[in-house]
Amino acid sequence: MTKEFIKIGLVSISDRASGGVYEDKGIPTLKKWLDNALLTDTKIVARLIADAQAEIEAMLIDLVDVEGCHLILTTGGTGPALRDVTPEATINVADKVMPGFGEQMRQISLNFVPTAILSRQVAVIRKHSLIINLPGQPKAIAQTLEGLKDETGAVKVPGIFAAVPYCLDLLATSEHPMPYLVTNEEVVKAFRPQSVATPNP
Repeated sequence: MTKEFIKIGLVSISDRASGGVYEDKGIPTLKKWLDNALLTDTKIVARLIADAQAEIEAMLIDLVDVEGCHLILTTGGTGPALRDVTPEATINVADKVMPGFGEQMRQISLNFVPTAILSRQVAVIRKHSLIINLPGQPKAIAQTLEGLKDETGAVKVPGIFAAVPYCLDLLATSEHPMPYLVTNEEVVKAFRPQSVATPNP
């Protein structure tokens, strides 16, 4: 029996936002995007933390091992600055690295800014959870999740979220079932091979 909801961890990583210097925009941006993009019932676990590697690692472990999140999306801390340690923390808690996600995010962002090559986003699997580092800028978050569309709305470059539902399908076992993640195709169309895809409920 599959679970009736997907549990998603949202982690915004910023020294200044976590310290109250300015309002965090990462988590609200992610929540709004997920509300528009997902048709599957969702439970959100949100965390706002500083750019401290040990703290990030502990938070990711807690979200997977204790909270049981199926998917974790982080934002912030992926640049070249000395305090940007999100990728290092993410890799340190990983069982497998999924390099295609980071490659595609940089490919999308290069359509807008040449400094996209400075971004170091990674994605990994820990146990039965997928963890993805996203950019820190709210506009870039939506762009990398949805991809690029032309003036008619047709997809020119697929966003990374198109691959997330099938990735989660592949992590399911009889002991750890996964929800069948359904997306709003007007926002992002999930891709599954025809041999495993089922009609949207």
